[in-house]
Amino acid sequence: MQTPMHLTGRHVLVTGASAGIGRATAVLLSRLGARVTLTGRDETRLADTLAELAGDGHRMAAFDLADIDAIPAWIKELATSHGPFGGLAHCAGLQVSKPVRGVDLAFFDQILHVNLASALALARGLRQKGCHGDAGALVYVASVAAWVGQPGNAVYAASKGGLISAVRSLAMELLRDGLRVNAVAPGLVETEMTERFRATTTAEQFQAIVDRHPLGLGKPEDVANAVAFLLSDASRWITGVTLPVDGGHLVR
Repeated sequence: MQTPMHLTGRHVLVTGASAGIGRATAVLLSRLGARVTLTGRDETRLADTLAELAGDGHRMAAFDLADIDAIPAWIKELATSHGPFGGLAHCAGLQVSKPVRGVDLAFFDQILHVNLASALALARGLRQKGCHGDAGALVYVASVAAWVGQPGNAVYAASKGGLISAVRSLAMELLRDGLRVNAVAPGLVETEMTERFRATTTAEQFQAIVDRHPLGLGKPEDVANAVAFLLSDASRWITGVTLPVDGGHLVR
């Protein structure tokens, strides 16, 4: 009996695949049988991820998702040359802490552009005719920061809160296209982004955040497992939800 978690024959686009959650997701999807297209800005690091994938037929396609208006045409090109997508995992994102007294328009635009505008443009691209199969799934990586208040994190939290709200609307809008739309909301995960965040806090502040995770800090693979579930047919009756993957942070 084949597990419903299998992704054999499915073409999946993974953004932010050069490191962290994106890399772990790409590796897991390849092990589940998916044919993975990796994207990110750093070709050298994408090549490192590509070397870790299981199976054949994978490729890398470096692209800067900051070019919002070019995203739909880029997805169309990928689907035309390498086949329609059965799934998309949007793992790329930007986390920068800044007290509200230091927030200006440039900072606000940067965070919302990377974390929210690119996500909407990817949905716009995937829903195009010929870019997806009869059924597919789109999974976004949000954050528990959307639900948990933290000083200096208002803009980032707003961007992820907006993403979670967008997931519910997109789930209804893309039903007619045969696309399910969901998100995962990680707590603090041991990635390079977390190390950069650690550098902006004191040891006491960072430890206080760690202590809010009863199961300890997460690994990229913990989030990748949830993303794979939401991409697979094991979640075929789920759309419009955001799944916390947070080590118990929200229930503490």
